[in-house]
Amino acid sequence: MSAVQAPRIAAIVHDHSGEPDGLLAAFAARQLAAGVRVRGLVHLPHEPTANGKRMALMDVIDPGSRYPISQALGPASCGCNLDPGGIADASVVLRRALQEPAELAIANRFGTLESEGGGMASELLALMMADIPLLTAVKLPYLDAWRAFTGGMAVELAADDAALQAWWDACRCAPDAAA
Repeated sequence: MSAVQAPRIAAIVHDHSGEPDGLLAAFAARQLAAGVRVRGLVHLPHEPTANGKRMALMDVIDPGSRYPISQALGPASCGCNLDPGGIADASVVLRRALQEPAELAIANRFGTLESEGGGMASELLALMMADIPLLTAVKLPYLDAWRAFTGGMAVELAADDAALQAWWDACRCAPDAAA
């Protein structure tokens, strides 16, 4: 990466669950409407169920493609219901972003699984290595792991649409930005 190039890796840093979800989805929709080849996943709003909250991811270019990422653990469970198998199923969307290739990739989260080297960590690294601009969200407890994962090469953004747009504009205006 040249000294004049804007960081092509960015994370919305937040401290509340769900805070960046609508922001990422709206940003992706605007970029798609502007003709940008955006690929990736956004978190759908949690759906309450008798056994807790049901979580799902949605493909930004195909709202009908939804990937359940929670598992039913039973009414007495108080543990995390994140389903690693559902995350693995959804990761195909990020692999397609590499193959097409995307102009911008959006990954819903860098969280528990990724901070331990699992989840979508391999896909995130591959996108970074391919120099595809990558936008994700990181909750404060995972920020140190994110910094280590990216080698300090990522910009940290506020949960603010103007911050996302400024980062994206800088990526697009960089001297060696992908056409």
